[in-house]
Amino acid sequence: MPENQDLGKLAEFFKIFGDKTRIRILWALSESEMCVCDLCALLDMKQSAVSQQLRILKQSRLVRYRRDGKVIYYSLDDDHISRVLELGMQHVRESA
Repeated sequence: MPENQDLGKLAEFFKIFGDKTRIRILWALSESEMCVCDLCALLDMKQSAVSQQLRILKQSRLVRYRRDGKVIYYSLDDDHISRVLELGMQHVRESA
């Protein structure tokens, strides 16, 4: 059995996936790196809403960013995040 501290961290990790907007952002970023304006257009959302969710995803180390001049591009922090999304989708589709 893992340590309680590790289990707590895992629970916090999965809480991030409990929001549909964050899932949509993560799914979009699993396809390609994007700036906020691209995400807003793709998701049909306001910049403030997307930026708020990106902040949570950055703090949770699920998303990273790089600056190119005045534009900030976002991408998934690592390959693990894509795999979690893919496995979750497989589970959902098997359950249906």
